[in-house]
Amino acid sequence: MLPGRCKNAIIISKLPIIQTGLKGVMQAHFSDYKLTYCRAVEELTLLQLRRSDLVIADLTGDCSHPRTICEQYYSLLPQYRDIHWVFLVSRNYYPVAVELLMCPISSLLSDAEPIDSLVNAIDAGNVYADRISPVLLSPVITPERQDHSVHSIILTLSERKVLRLLGKGWGINQIATLLKKSNKTISAQKNSAMRRLSIHSNAEMYAWINSSQGARELNLPSVYGETTEWKTEVSKEMSHW
Repeated sequence: MLPGRCKNAIIISKLPIIQTGLKGVMQAHFSDYKLTYCRAVEELTLLQLRRSDLVIADLTGDCSHPRTICEQYYSLLPQYRDIHWVFLVSRNYYPVAVELLMCPISSLLSDAEPIDSLVNAIDAGNVYADRISPVLLSPVITPERQDHSVHSIILTLSERKVLRLLGKGWGINQIATLLKKSNKTISAQKNSAMRRLSIHSNAEMYAWINSSQGARELNLPSVYGETTEWKTEVSKEMSHW
């Protein structure tokens, strides 16, 4: 943000009551932000986006085409990397939101999130904020999953490497280029890992990667910094890129 420029935030919700509630949170905790309101992503203007530091998008309520809405935001994320995107996600949006909207500049929060979680996510900004809320990561535990989760997962080194990079926000094409393998090979290793984990969708895969068990199994970086093993491994890979 340029020195002397005020902060700008956009609140997007088609429900006036939610706009009012988010306005109250912002005024109480972030009075230095100038607020703009929209009912839908289609109403955003280029000028608004260029000036904004924060977007809070309400993805809740009934929606017959959640993928279409998420794809609209997905097209904006790479263009506006200086914005911190905070998405309030309901269960009917969750699978596609994890697939399309989870990235280093976004935070996914449950629509049942306490206000403190929203305040903490905004306060952390797009550098230090958690990418996905623990509330969204709380799975429904079935008996067969309960038995499965108590054991350490056996993944091959290649599968772990692919899941680690996916967890860092890399795409299949980028991983294939980095590891000097074909897209088909990387996709096969990803699918193989999902079968071992008894995971059936990308949403479940990303949820597992971001869970405490996934972070432990993959030795992923925590919110406090990256592990020595991870830094060493990525450095070796990048040196051969």
